[in-house]
Order: sequence, then structure tokens, then C-alpha cells
Amino acid sequence: MNKAEREAIEAAGFQVGDYGDFLGLTPEERKLIELRLSVSRMIRQRRQEQNLTQKQVAQRIKSSQSRVAKIEAAAPDVSLDLMFSSLFAVGGAVADVAAPPNKPRATRRR
Repeated sequence: MNKAEREAIEAAGFQVGDYGDFLGLTPEERKLIELRLSVSRMIRQRRQEQNLTQKQVAQRIKSSQSRVAKIEAAAPDVSLDLMFSSLFAVGGAVADVAAPPNKPRATRRR
């Protein structure tokens, strides 16, 4: 949204904000949501790069295909522990989550 669009919306009596403003989230809650989204996106990206199905990932983590779908959707009833286990099962690392998906990731010099 550009400045003119924002001003027009505000002039019409509306407030402009993001999901955190709407939900009244604390900075910590925003960070937790962003972490969950980042992990779930990386799991899906890694799975697709390896041409794996959700069922195949489920077998690796000893779970079900529907659970993998929930993991990839960042469902709130999925623990971060299970999300990170899934990330590791598809060859991901914690460092992958620090860099946005589809962007170059930092690598360690040897």
C-alpha cells in the first residue's frame, strides 16, 4: 500500500495496521508467530525441494500425514519441538530459519 492509499483509507475513518495491531499482540507474541511461520515455511520448502510427500515426511517423524499438513500450516496445536524435529527430518537446520525462505542462507566457512 502506498502513502496515498493509506491516507485515503485513514481519511475514510479506518485504521491501518497489521495482524499484531489487530490482535493486540505483544512484541514477544509477534516473534513467536513469526518463528512458527518461518519454521513451517522452511519445512514445506525443504520437503518440496526433495520431492517428498507429506506422508513420507510423516514416516520419518513417526507421525501422520495430517499432522505434517498441520505442521506446514503452522497450526497452533503443533509444538515447536515437533516443528523443529520435522525441519531436521527434511535436512533443515536452525540457521535456515534465521534467513528468509528462498534467500541465500549464511554458511559456515571451513
